[in-house]
Amino acid sequence: MLKFHKNVICMYPAFSSLFFCFLQKCKGSQGQFPLTQNVTVVEGGTANLTCRVDQNDNTSLQWSNPAQQTLYFDDKKALRDNRIELVRASWHELSISVSDVSLSDEGQYTCSLFTMPVKTSKAFLTVLGVPEKPQITGFASPVMEGERMQLTCKTSGSKPAADIRWFKNDKEVKDAKYLKEEDANRKTFTVSSTLDFRVDRNDDGAVVSCRVDHESLNSTPQIAMQVLEIHYTPSVKIISSNSWPEEGQTIILTCESKGKPVPEPVLWTKDGGELPDPERMVVNGRDLSISFLNKTDNGTYRCEATNPIGQNSTEYVLIVHDVSNTLLPITVIPSLTTATVTTTVALTTSTAPSATAISTRDTCMFSLTPQRCLQYSSVSLSRRVTLHLLPISRDTGKEKTKNHSSSSCIETKHWIYNKYAKIYTASQGNFLISS
Repeated sequence: MLKFHKNVICMYPAFSSLFFCFLQKCKGSQGQFPLTQNVTVVEGGTANLTCRVDQNDNTSLQWSNPAQQTLYFDDKKALRDNRIELVRASWHELSISVSDVSLSDEGQYTCSLFTMPVKTSKAFLTVLGVPEKPQITGFASPVMEGERMQLTCKTSGSKPAADIRWFKNDKEVKDAKYLKEEDANRKTFTVSSTLDFRVDRNDDGAVVSCRVDHESLNSTPQIAMQVLEIHYTPSVKIISSNSWPEEGQTIILTCESKGKPVPEPVLWTKDGGELPDPERMVVNGRDLSISFLNKTDNGTYRCEATNPIGQNSTEYVLIVHDVSNTLLPITVIPSLTTATVTTTVALTTSTAPSATAISTRDTCMFSLTPQRCLQYSSVSLSRRVTLHLLPISRDTGKEKTKNHSSSSCIETKHWIYNKYAKIYTASQGNFLISS
């Protein structure tokens, strides 16, 4: 039977992976086993290697690297590497840390318990290669509508190979081509993905993004973005302010045009030619305003928009309807009564010498003889005009004369006369001649 000194006799070279340790007590060593766990760390991070023994009768522990170089024997450092530090050393645990981990540190590490025989446990250290920030190539600005576009997203340095996904305005786009290549170090990978599609005007201003997902990024993907600029011919639409235009009213036609580059000022025409009445037909930007509508305004109005890519146009058919027979609420002005009308229009009578009128800036005063009365609704005229009243017979309720001079209101183009309702219409407001 072998006898040993009470002290522990240990012989080990400083940089060897093999240690011979003879302990005074070896009984019960059959129940002693070192326990380790695999470790995964991101390149540049810190790996913690821990070896534990539940039952230990003062038996030594040792960590060695994949090259079987001893890193620590109990609390004694054996390898000169400043990145390797002791975390905890006891009879039940030996923990060390490796900082600034590189891809070359990856491999199988061994924890040895120096019983008779020596017992070991393996821990595999996995080092993740972080993918570089992705880049999108292949975009040339601007792109014409209808052309095909190929965008390529590329990232290097990932281990294992990273995953690439495409999005357009936060909506994922499928059917991209994926390529994986091994880098020169034979450890990391370069991956690329190509998106091929045909563009249209709806893509203008769209944000196309390429997203790189990898386990080393801690659920925070790396993203590259590209804003698309698409040039296209104008689209044109005409909007009317009045769905049922009548004589005497005003209508505004708005030409809505959209294109890139922005279309030049729109061009308005009527029946293939210029606007026939510039005084009533006024173009202001994209709006065409036609005042004091009459039947001669019927026709086809065309709006044309042009930009450097091309031109487009649309048409609107205007039909002016007769004045509705429904009268506005009216007020009767009795004979020899003076009325005040809030307007800037001077009203005079050419057939009644006894009628008088006083014109001021904001009001117009007028009175009528017993032979005439004037029924009216609200008046708002755009300019000064002369209203000629006709002699009225109270006995018969009919006009005494139907002769109108060339200067009468009926023949003024700013007035419209409805012979059935006997209404004079000027801008806004009606005048009714009756008994």
